[in-house]
Amino acid sequence: MPPVLRWLSDLLPTNPIAVRIVAGGSRRSRHLLLRSGYLAVMIVVLLTGLLGGESTAKQLAARGAGAFSFVAFGQVGLICILTPIFMAGAIVQEASPRTWDILLTTPLGNLQIVLGNLFGRLFFILALLFSTMPLFVLTQFFGGVPGEAIFTSYAIAAASAVIVATTAVTLSVTRSGGKRAVLVFYAAVVMYLFSTYAADLYARSKVPLGLGTGATRTTIFTAFNPFLALESALTSTVYTPYPASEVPFTPLSVLYMTPATSFCVICFALSLIMVVWSTARLRVIGTRGPRASWWRVLLGSGANAGGTRESRRVGANPIAWREQMLRTQSVGGMFGRWFFLAIGACVGFALCGLHNQGTITSADLRLALLGIVGAEVAVVLLTAVSLSATAVSREREDGTLDILLTTPIQPGPYLAGKLRGIVQFLIPMLLVPFVTLGTVAVYTLFSGFGAAQGVTIQSSIGTGSVVTPLILPEGALLVSLDLVAASSFAILVGLQWSLRTKGTIGSVIAAIGVIGSIGLVLGVCATAMAQSIPYVGAAACAVSPLNMLYATISPNEGIAASLNDLGAGRTSLVIGTIVACIGYGAACAAMHAAMKKSFMMTVRRLAGTN
Repeated sequence: MPPVLRWLSDLLPTNPIAVRIVAGGSRRSRHLLLRSGYLAVMIVVLLTGLLGGESTAKQLAARGAGAFSFVAFGQVGLICILTPIFMAGAIVQEASPRTWDILLTTPLGNLQIVLGNLFGRLFFILALLFSTMPLFVLTQFFGGVPGEAIFTSYAIAAASAVIVATTAVTLSVTRSGGKRAVLVFYAAVVMYLFSTYAADLYARSKVPLGLGTGATRTTIFTAFNPFLALESALTSTVYTPYPASEVPFTPLSVLYMTPATSFCVICFALSLIMVVWSTARLRVIGTRGPRASWWRVLLGSGANAGGTRESRRVGANPIAWREQMLRTQSVGGMFGRWFFLAIGACVGFALCGLHNQGTITSADLRLALLGIVGAEVAVVLLTAVSLSATAVSREREDGTLDILLTTPIQPGPYLAGKLRGIVQFLIPMLLVPFVTLGTVAVYTLFSGFGAAQGVTIQSSIGTGSVVTPLILPEGALLVSLDLVAASSFAILVGLQWSLRTKGTIGSVIAAIGVIGSIGLVLGVCATAMAQSIPYVGAAACAVSPLNMLYATISPNEGIAASLNDLGAGRTSLVIGTIVACIGYGAACAAMHAAMKKSFMMTVRRLAGTN
């Protein structure tokens, strides 16, 4: 084989690292079950959308197009959720620098190491993505789904997977991550998607395409969010790109005219830049070894920090103390949570100030709150699941669990200490939605401090209308109580999977899948009840913090069936929150009792595995 072809072959097809990762993952039944389940869900969703009574060819085509759009958006969402999980293995390699030390002694080149880690793990995501390609092609037989739309949706999903995967490998190669970076990485992806989508909703509402049509133009944010780019491609008659003659900002005109193509180009260009930079810096960074950062030395938490410190009070449960202290040793652990809280407070004050000055309308304020506080709630729940899902499996991997089992600590206090320690660590983050909503609630109670547009919104219901406040002031407390209860339940679910799973990655994937499924089912059911059943439906909103948030910020839509008597609807929200907290508490107690009984058997079964 010519040297050039051999070199190209060693980069990807026969790259030893990629071959090892793909071969190892392909032997795992979990990957096979995941791909099979993913494909089965897609088949069921598409068939459900196509099935129906007697229909004309036009109606069948419309149903096929609708089902395809729903599945396409769901596919992009799953890719954004699953890619960070699959790539977490690349990030946590930084926790074991010896892995890179061994790789740097092999004949592999820098580019081979980077591309091997990237495409070895990205292979599973792309295989999962393109497994539905034949299924989507079949929808063209029913009409309504052009081939261009299919390839565009796949290009956007693939570009999203590539940019997220490349970022993860860059963190791994530069050894700037670690096990804690997985959580930060995941939270950053969620916050980015929420913030850009909320900003686009605000920006697009200012440039309507036509009076009464409901159509709008794309914005500068469209080309930077996969969901927005896909929306502009699949619903171009409603979310329409700018023609060349009407582009508002000429230097970036291509972003307004072709957002889907621009998104793919931006993702692949940034990925190429990160690959080149990682390749150039790999051996420089790999040879410098681990160092204590200057801020760690300054704060007394680095490896080179000298001196002594006063002893700390452990408390009644040493597991709770240890769980909390281990997670606050890093700079991110010390400042990240409080910085997150400060940002939440600043956002609340900024929104109230803009509304008071008339810069944004009441509808804009509600929309901004839904996007921002919704992202805060999602980050808190995701953090709770991720921390708890690694609480036991992490100790099994590093051998700490074997040492703890030789102490007099019993399973009950051990599990209770894990729960208590994680909740104590999350307290600043749990306060963020309360502070953000509380600021707007005070602003609403004091009538906007003289705001000219007031703090009420008139909405139509049936043949009449109802006046609702900007937000329900008591909702700030209700959402917080609901979030604490749901987070405790999520922590117990994470602990259960962490106890039953050998590795941290497997436990995180399983826990997020379970919590996501439960949240989706409860949220859909609560939404349907709130729209159709008076008062009982309002109380049902408490089963999910996101549903309670929606009912608090936009009661005219969140609890539409209970607006005939808004006071009774608000009372139902309070009662529903109390019942939901009791229900989550009972579920947590039952799960704790079940895990306590099976603790020793499960631990012995997995003893010695890592």
